[in-house]
Amino acid sequence: MSNAFHYFADLNAEATIPENGILSRTLYQDDHVKVLVFGFAPGQELSAHTAPMAASLYFVSGEAALTLGGETREAKAGTYVHMPPQLTHGILAKTPVMMMLQMFKQNR
Repeated sequence: MSNAFHYFADLNAEATIPENGILSRTLYQDDHVKVLVFGFAPGQELSAHTAPMAASLYFVSGEAALTLGGETREAKAGTYVHMPPQLTHGILAKTPVMMMLQMFKQNR
């Protein structure tokens, strides 16, 4: 087992929020987890979809509307969501948004 670690002092510095569109960057990946940061321009949307694995979202900055199953919830800096596999989910950025996504590969 490796003693290596991955340290990010400021997730806001790890991806750029574009003027238009959505940008993502992989921060870490191994056999069990994949961690990405996303920058969303205001008004950008990831339409409702499902994933075969459990995942979590952490909102670093900004405000968004989340679709989680049949519900809509508000997200802001500090919001955390854990989603089981196959949950329909989507994101609509109301302001510039920085978000971290963790995908748990072993929970398929």
